[in-house]
Amino acid sequence: MGAIFNKELTEEQLSELFQSDEKCLEFLSEVKWEHGFICRKCGNKNYCQGKTSYSRRCTKCKSEESAAAGTIFHNCKFPIHKAFYIAYNVCKGKEELSTYEFARRLSLRQMTCWNFRTKIHQAINQMDSLTENEKLSIQKILK
Repeated sequence: MGAIFNKELTEEQLSELFQSDEKCLEFLSEVKWEHGFICRKCGNKNYCQGKTSYSRRCTKCKSEESAAAGTIFHNCKFPIHKAFYIAYNVCKGKEELSTYEFARRLSLRQMTCWNFRTKIHQAINQMDSLTENEKLSIQKILK
């Protein structure tokens, strides 16, 4: 989660990102595969374009992976650009917004916003609880 929002984004980039699912998936794929694609099933590094936008298909085992797979955005039941808005505001927001405010701004149910915000907090806590050796091994895998 922290890796996604580590780099500072301009107001223009943010407004563009929060407007469409397509832009969010593009941004997510750039961050996810910044150091290259590695198939999660067989470890192959070669891929071709998948059937859906910004997905990649392994040339060896033919497994397809979306940009959202393996992230907190995987299986999100509401538009991903709204999920990005919540995630960005939880991680980088200048003010702490309530789930009622997220629901009002995004036209979602309050419980949907609460559940997703809880998922984000759990992911952040999980990352914080990793030891330095675990963080280094994850960084080596990503490189």
